[in-house]
Amino acid sequence: MSNNLYRLGTANMYDNALRNLGARQTNLSNLQENLTSGKRVVRASDDPVSAAQAERALNRMSRIQTEQRALETQRNAITQGESTLGDAVNLLQSFRELVVNAGDATLTPNDRTTIANQLQGLREQLQNLANRKDTNGVPLLSSLGSALSPFLGPQSTSPDYTFQGLPGQTASTGVTVPGSLDGDAAFMFNPQRDGVYTAGVSTIPSTRQLTTTAITPVDRSLITGDSYSITFSAVGPGATTGTSTATYTLTNTTTGAVSAPVTVPDFPSDKPVTIPVTGIPGLAFDITGTPANGDAISVQPSASLFSTLDSAINGIRNAPNNNGAIQSVGQALANIDAGLERVHNMRSYAGELLNRADRITGDQGKRSDQLEADRSRAEDLDMIKGLSEFQNQQVGYEAALKSYAQVQKLSLFNFIS
Repeated sequence: MSNNLYRLGTANMYDNALRNLGARQTNLSNLQENLTSGKRVVRASDDPVSAAQAERALNRMSRIQTEQRALETQRNAITQGESTLGDAVNLLQSFRELVVNAGDATLTPNDRTTIANQLQGLREQLQNLANRKDTNGVPLLSSLGSALSPFLGPQSTSPDYTFQGLPGQTASTGVTVPGSLDGDAAFMFNPQRDGVYTAGVSTIPSTRQLTTTAITPVDRSLITGDSYSITFSAVGPGATTGTSTATYTLTNTTTGAVSAPVTVPDFPSDKPVTIPVTGIPGLAFDITGTPANGDAISVQPSASLFSTLDSAINGIRNAPNNNGAIQSVGQALANIDAGLERVHNMRSYAGELLNRADRITGDQGKRSDQLEADRSRAEDLDMIKGLSEFQNQQVGYEAALKSYAQVQKLSLFNFIS
């Protein structure tokens, strides 16, 4: 009876030993797999919670990479747009220098024609810059969306320049910047916003002079955007000897409204007079010189910076004398300065967008580092700890093998001589 119990206990001991050896071999194999992969969680079944955390971190890192690729495309477009506006500023400064030269009283009509031809070339270059596209064929200054050539004109059907698009600027988000700039704000004028008007004087004989100062907006909320004309009449001797008087009439050529005649106070006959004009809503300027009956001054809003440049070119090329050249140059310089301010403002905005893109890239880099740390904590293996456990498991497995080998020698046949 005791022999049967001994046999049963020995068989159970053999089974337990084999089961323990299998478990130790499995653990040793798992530790070896963890060491070679460098991960604590190789399969989702190893640790479902950690596997889910690691997968979530990887998904968020992938999304950041996608957002960064889109941001780089937008950054490239804004960089090209800022460079384009910088080229436009250089062209406008060159244009302005030539306009100043055109005001020289010693120039002949042929000299002014030569300058006008140079100005025409610069104006054409400026329009080409405004219609420049990025590497994907999208206009850099397309605002909220535009035709392939946003700035059109002048044509027979459209005597002035127009912006073929939707004005405005796309808003930035926490991870993106606009992919284009507002070309309408950079090159187009709005009477209420900018108050850019051009005054033209009828042909004045070389024996006298009549010019106007730059038209200045005094209250933009009152500007209507209409065109006006001023006509002088009743120019003659004043109430006292050596003085003269004059009357002018202001006409709204857009609506046809005519103001009551305005009498200019008596002024010395041998000196130019300065006549302030305040009858145009929201605008003010002075007329300087010696008026005569029939002299007319036209006041028209400028639709765009290109319109201003064309007015300067035509005025300089077709100036009948120095008076006409001085008038064209004075108006052009004031309006070019207003246009330069618009371009500078948009270029500054482009620079801020580039700074914002750099800040977004920095923030996204910090998020990526944080997500990588979260993923590493969830699934990566502590190599020092893993090596220690592997060695301990290996020693235990070797001990189990040796003990099993010793147990196998406890057979009755070993004792039969």
